[in-house]
Amino acid sequence: MTPLDARSGGGPAGKLMALDIGQARIGVAVCDPLQLGVRPLTVIQRRSRQEDFARLSELVRREEVQAIICGLPLNMDGSEGEQAQIVRRWARRLVNALVEMLGAAPTVIFWDERLSSHAAQSFLAGGKKRTPDDAIAAAVILQSYLDARSLPEAIDYGRIER
Repeated sequence: MTPLDARSGGGPAGKLMALDIGQARIGVAVCDPLQLGVRPLTVIQRRSRQEDFARLSELVRREEVQAIICGLPLNMDGSEGEQAQIVRRWARRLVNALVEMLGAAPTVIFWDERLSSHAAQSFLAGGKKRTPDDAIAAAVILQSYLDARSLPEAIDYGRIER
């Protein structure tokens, strides 16, 4: 079970990892344990589910991740389409794989990723960094999640706890 942080409306305490899941790549970002700063971490070139999950397992262990914020590709009207359902199934499989590999899995929290790739491309167009846009998109998702935790109304796209 992931510890909760009372200062942030009951969200998970500690280091968080965000995933921007694409068909060819997975963008990964993390925040510091106090959740003050977000940084792009890496991009995983998708190979097989087993290889992808092994790489993510290593990152979860190495980075001491307490929860995973998983970008959910909602339609522009906020509804869930086929891609969102694919991501939810993939995340369930990830949790099962992490339990097998690590003996436990961090909570997976789904978060709206609409426009995160666009925001990442805009960031890159400004010439600010040479970080792959998938990792920046993951950082945008994570920052959006952290920012929303200070809002008076909770936003919930679902979670997987194991």
